[in-house]
Amino acid sequence: MRYFDTSFLVPLILIEDTSESIEAFFADSITDELAVSDWTRVEFTSMLAREVRIGGLYIDAAQAAGSRFETLVQTSFDVLLPNRDDFDQARHWLGLFNTSLRAPDALHLAIAANRDAQSIFTLDKTMIAAARSLGLRAGAGSILGFE
Repeated sequence: MRYFDTSFLVPLILIEDTSESIEAFFADSITDELAVSDWTRVEFTSMLAREVRIGGLYIDAAQAAGSRFETLVQTSFDVLLPNRDDFDQARHWLGLFNTSLRAPDALHLAIAANRDAQSIFTLDKTMIAAARSLGLRAGAGSILGFE
């Protein structure tokens, strides 16, 4: 199973510099088991709300993007529900004080790790470095120029 954090999926819905590369990546991953968590859905909606607040998106465009995202998630991904073990693992990793992990990223990593994800995909370089320091296989594929 491949686990995807929010940053890796945003370019599928909103036009960004990495959109074409992300689309090509998923075109090659069609036979793999792909997963996100309910936390990903919360983060995506939070990102849309922030964009509306700062004037980057109008409400109707944000609602349309949210609908496209939900359709994508429902049709292409297994959705994992975070549980107490995930929160405990995230808290443990944050309590090591030796990574630059933020709470949302720690939760993503814990959800993926507790379900033995083969790999974790993110565009967040800080999250990748923290994951690797914890012994997790994380990267951006070839999107950022490294696996």
